[in-house]
Amino acid sequence: MKTFLLSAFAKAASSPGHHRGRIVTALVTFMWGTLAWAMLAAPVSAQERCRFLCAPSLNVEPTVTFANLFNRHRVHTSDGTTETATREPELEIILALDIPTRLPRLGFTVEAIWTPFGSTSVNPFTGQTASDLGVSDIRDNPVELEFEANLTWLRSEQTAGWVSSHFDIVDKFSPAERPQDTSTYTHKLNVELDTAVSVFNWLPEPHWLRHVEIEGSLDYVATGLPRTGDVFPSGEVLLDDVSAWSFSLVFVIPVAPVP
Repeated sequence: MKTFLLSAFAKAASSPGHHRGRIVTALVTFMWGTLAWAMLAAPVSAQERCRFLCAPSLNVEPTVTFANLFNRHRVHTSDGTTETATREPELEIILALDIPTRLPRLGFTVEAIWTPFGSTSVNPFTGQTASDLGVSDIRDNPVELEFEANLTWLRSEQTAGWVSSHFDIVDKFSPAERPQDTSTYTHKLNVELDTAVSVFNWLPEPHWLRHVEIEGSLDYVATGLPRTGDVFPSGEVLLDDVSAWSFSLVFVIPVAPVP
């Protein structure tokens, strides 16, 4: 299986196309292949030792995110007015596949993120506006993907099972945001500090609620966000950098395997 993954990575890296595009394609191929390997190579029982990637687990994570955390950017609109971005909470639904490793402070996570109630005035794929369609707004709910390396600095064993915390390095694959982007989806570098509290840790084993967590996530998106001076087709001009900081309140609900 390892030989197959390396072969697929080499094939993707040597395929036709722009150099950066080939590298991104190769990395994504390798990450998805590694995920498949993790599931196929997982031990059949908890007593068996895994080689490196261990048995994955699946969580559903309803999340409330507050964007524009430390500043709210201003936009000069086409009608000559200046508007300031809002800081309204946004609901997200996340499916998270956690892949632990034999190294107790290293793990990997693959997330699919869906925003059920997002809205926009222009459909980014068809170009139709809300007014063209006779509606007040268009539902803006694309799926985003995140590939994370999790570095744990505080293990739950150190706090009698109550608190854990980890630092994440994230490849965020989400809709393009800058007017000069040449792809509908772009890769963005994201770093996170996540701290989870096991609020039902006081319950006796094997109660399922013991494994439910409430997590606070401080996020910083380092690349791919609109910057001062960006001009959009609508005529809007960005007067400040879009805030890279956000904070999320995450409810972690285990799905499989059921504790």
